[in-house]
Amino acid sequence: MFEEYNELAQLSRLALAGRRQDIQVFIRRLARRLQSSKPEISEKLDRLLAESPTRDSPLRSEAMEAIPTDSDSRLRLARIESPVFLDTEPIWTDHIRQKMERLIAERSRQSELVKAGLLPTRSLLLTGSPGVGKSLTARWIARQLNCPLIMLDLSAVMSSFLGKTGVNVRHVLDYAKSMECVLLLDELDAVAKRRDDETEIGELKRLVTVLLQEIDDWPPTGLLVAATNHPALLDPAVWRRFDMLVEFPMPTDEQVRQAVEKSLANRVSDQALLELLAISLRGLSFSDIDRELRKIMRQAVISDSPIRDALFDCFRERVTGFTLEERKVFAKQLSNAGFTQREIHEWTHLHRDTLRKIGVKPNQSPAD
Repeated sequence: MFEEYNELAQLSRLALAGRRQDIQVFIRRLARRLQSSKPEISEKLDRLLAESPTRDSPLRSEAMEAIPTDSDSRLRLARIESPVFLDTEPIWTDHIRQKMERLIAERSRQSELVKAGLLPTRSLLLTGSPGVGKSLTARWIARQLNCPLIMLDLSAVMSSFLGKTGVNVRHVLDYAKSMECVLLLDELDAVAKRRDDETEIGELKRLVTVLLQEIDDWPPTGLLVAATNHPALLDPAVWRRFDMLVEFPMPTDEQVRQAVEKSLANRVSDQALLELLAISLRGLSFSDIDRELRKIMRQAVISDSPIRDALFDCFRERVTGFTLEERKVFAKQLSNAGFTQREIHEWTHLHRDTLRKIGVKPNQSPAD
């Protein structure tokens, strides 16, 4: 209920400010988030958006206009999102959740920390494989702190002119330091590589020095969040500069189940099918899981067939990449869900003797 009130307050603030395009962005994201839990409301919101097309670019605020640009290409060096909305809530381990809650608590009690001669966490380094929730976590932090999220655009920052990349990065950092915000430096390894890498030119080595100085001097009014998929590429000195380090592992089996249930619980009532889907998606990142779930839902819509059929197609496709032991586990789960031995054989390609050994009842003999 609190989350609903918070969204109502955000929408009201946008409406009172007359920010028409921002309201459309808010509604579009809300429609996507409600797609699984309240599909009828999601459909109504999509219709409203279709009847009221966007005429101008969103987020045309004074702050947006002030974002620094590259003097040669005239490209903006950063993107800004304010207010911040999430399409889905992050799924964390208990360890990561505790760290995030402590981070927010520090900000809410910042005056007490200052009185004690302390500062809140000013910089945060997120590491992990692609798609495990690093960028989503940065967006969650910005939303919780109710402040803009500024994202460094590496494609615009990296310049072919010697000395220009460092200048561009400094401009963005100075811009972010001038306001209360969360600055996200994604793909940090692209601009903070090891300085002992002989393949890198002096320009990038100087850029690392610039970043180290900026991280050291980051003001407590804002929060610098950096993320990398390749922590081994980072200069060793970078690690010591961040106040907090958070490593994001690949999703556990329980987290995969949570992701599946969040997306499909209101569309699939058969718990056994949801469990099978979770098993078939093991080993994927959160972004890959989301892609597979959206593919299932799209297929059900365009084929005008029950979502159960789309789930079966997903099972058949995923099982082809399973190891023998993974296929045995999946076969057992299929049996528990009531599928026949013939169907299990067709999907897993396990022979009758193997199926019998793992406890699959021969209610129908598979073809050899």
